[in-house]
Amino acid sequence: MPKIGDRERIDKYIARFIENASRTKVQKAIDLGYVTVNGDIVKSNYLVKPEDEIEIELDVPEKQDVLPENIPLTITFEDEYLLVINKPPGMVVHPAYKNYTGTLVNAILYYSKLHDGSLSNLNGFERAGIVHRLDKDTSGLIVVAKDEITHRKLSEQFFHHTIEREYNAIVWGKLKTKKGTVTSLLGRDKRDRKKVAVLKEDDASGKKAVTHYEVIAEYDFLSLVKLNLETGRTHQIRVHLSHKGHPVFGDETYGGREPHSVNLTSNMKARINNLLEIMPRQALHARLLGFIHPRTGEHLKFESDLPDDMKEVIEKISTSS
Repeated sequence: MPKIGDRERIDKYIARFIENASRTKVQKAIDLGYVTVNGDIVKSNYLVKPEDEIEIELDVPEKQDVLPENIPLTITFEDEYLLVINKPPGMVVHPAYKNYTGTLVNAILYYSKLHDGSLSNLNGFERAGIVHRLDKDTSGLIVVAKDEITHRKLSEQFFHHTIEREYNAIVWGKLKTKKGTVTSLLGRDKRDRKKVAVLKEDDASGKKAVTHYEVIAEYDFLSLVKLNLETGRTHQIRVHLSHKGHPVFGDETYGGREPHSVNLTSNMKARINNLLEIMPRQALHARLLGFIHPRTGEHLKFESDLPDDMKEVIEKISTSS
């Protein structure tokens, strides 16, 4: 990496040392949040300083690289302004490096082409009107805007935390407090930049995250929990539950594929392995989504049943408890 020039803009700095990365492409990546400095998203005119830690996720797809694909969608609601889609587990939402095909965006582009053809271009064509994210292995409800006004007004509701979002998760163990709130600062894990961690209260790089939880049912060594987000940070639910010592079952990133609060016997190990085979992902589902319709002012609320893999885990542990 070349030396940092005197008061050099980050877009120019990155374009200098990455082969075939035009400044325009770098600026686009920055605008889409694919470049962070010390864990924070920056603008193209950010001036790079010595000791800055820059993370870059380039290969932002060009328009011709993101093609409509005939991938079935489960449409929960649709009108002339928006779509609510029930995303299956295992589907990436936005195209990115190594994931240009098979994404929710590819599916939405195809669906839109077959129907009225309108999608919001706010934040770029590769967003296909998608207003918020779900992790690849999180299933559930996600909203898509068909025009920029609808998109902007929905984004404002997310920004002001007026969106109603409820998740269900299967977690390890039994929580001592059956209902409560987890509040912390979240930020990039200093030891692994691909992960998010709970930071110290005086860490200026942290962002406040608030998760409300309530135990719905308890089983032998797992619990079904309801979660409501007051904020929407990356990996928020997964990190908060892991921090409490009850990681989401099956979550490889945050300790969910190792037993917690379990008295391990040979029989128990076999049961756990069987359940983990059913659940190759984190057992997390965006069950409910509620918001004010940006155009009609109507309060809308949508619900989604647990996906089959989570149902099967609950059924098996229920019958063997």
